[in-house]
Amino acid sequence: MASAEALVGAWWRGLLFCLGMPLVISDPSPIPGYTFTRSFLGLDKCNACVGTSICKKLYKEQIRLEGWQPPQLHLPSDNRTSYEANYTDDLKTWRPVVLSRLVSPDMHQLADKSICISAGKRKSCSIETVLRATPRFQNLNNSNILLPSMVQGLVTPMLRCPSQRLLDRIVHRYFEVADVGSVQMKHFTSKDKLRLLYTLAVNQQPLILQMFPGNEGWPFPRYHGSCGRLMMWAGCRPLRSLYPSSLAQRSDAAYQILHITQSLASNSLHFHLYYTSVSEDMFGIAEDGRHFITDASIIGIIDLQEGFHTETDTQANHTDVFSCLSGSCVRGPSCETIRSSQSFRLICRHVLPKLLTSTDVQSSRLPRRVISELTVCSDPTQSDQRIHKAVQILMDTLQPFRQCNSNFGYRYPECRYSDKF
Repeated sequence: MASAEALVGAWWRGLLFCLGMPLVISDPSPIPGYTFTRSFLGLDKCNACVGTSICKKLYKEQIRLEGWQPPQLHLPSDNRTSYEANYTDDLKTWRPVVLSRLVSPDMHQLADKSICISAGKRKSCSIETVLRATPRFQNLNNSNILLPSMVQGLVTPMLRCPSQRLLDRIVHRYFEVADVGSVQMKHFTSKDKLRLLYTLAVNQQPLILQMFPGNEGWPFPRYHGSCGRLMMWAGCRPLRSLYPSSLAQRSDAAYQILHITQSLASNSLHFHLYYTSVSEDMFGIAEDGRHFITDASIIGIIDLQEGFHTETDTQANHTDVFSCLSGSCVRGPSCETIRSSQSFRLICRHVLPKLLTSTDVQSSRLPRRVISELTVCSDPTQSDQRIHKAVQILMDTLQPFRQCNSNFGYRYPECRYSDKF
């Protein structure tokens, strides 16, 4: 077994990695003449954008994209949504980050075109001017409180059944304003309100990372900020990188994903965070083996404390140009239809079978019961009670496979001080 010093070192390095704290890695040398253009960043469309909190860091070359070397001196004109990069505060220590757009460049263009068309402009227009003239923005701009009526009809999953307490948390944790920390928007400028409304309409990812930060124990990477229509958060390696790994590592990953899903449904804030869809790409892994949800755009939220009000009016009464900016005008099912087992059913069907395979059972390395309980867990005809029971059986069965060594540095406190090890 690795020494205590090695374990605690790995544990801290991994935690800092996905929380966005400095790590000493190779210096990504800047490319001569390399610049971020306003159109690439989306600054030419602000204030219909996320924000500008990291723009200075980009232009000071504190954020450098990976993999582009001379003589390629200009940014590629492809349709990529995200870019791997490195970030520093002191030009000595660097940590991996992800620069991501709210949606793809093509989708942004279609959304901008639809904004102009909504104002009777066929070719081009001032995106900001059109959005500012909408009744939805006017209602928001004249208020110091973000109200449920102001987000009704938006398709982002966390706004399907918003409570006032949830909306207050969005405002209270909104990182892109100068004086964050109040549930009232008295310190918001008009441009701040437009950026918040635009982000709420297009992609909730940056807002979820701000509302439920990793340094408070939530399973999300650290949010660093935005520039134009690009946002940045701490980087992690993808879940699929574990597929060739040992059964111990894959079992630990499955256990963590089940535990993460449990914690999202039951937490001290009394918000039920659930998955509306899942894929292997939504989970990331820190250096110490700790798992995070890197794609929070699919998270729905139900307020277990305050509840939510059932919509009585037809959805058409609440739709406008903001309703379709994410690329879809269709909202998901109502919150009354969300089962408590939904998240477990999705990960048991689409994620865990790639970590726990029938080959492991055939080789007698994994109990056959794991596969049978995965089948139960993924079956929508099963009751919520039976699915939750299957989840607990899976976690109890996988628990012994989790080891205490340098590959699982995040478990150092448990391994160091528990009598079990």
